[in-house]
Amino acid sequence: MKTLNGKELALILEKHGWVLKRIHGSHHIYSKEGQIERISIPIHGNASLKIGLLKHLMRVAKLTESDLS
Repeated sequence: MKTLNGKELALILEKHGWVLKRIHGSHHIYSKEGQIERISIPIHGNASLKIGLLKHLMRVAKLTESDLS
């Protein structure tokens, strides 16, 4: 699986209809109309997201690995 940092994942989410609702410290909170879930992405410079967190966020956002390209 391709590793991403928080900024890259945030851009991918925005392309798939997720909207930035607020920023709490270094975490960007996204939501999408019609979904109850919210996604909190840690944006710590260019640090890569850990693979477990990335998989969890992808599952919540209903994204596949092909969506990451």
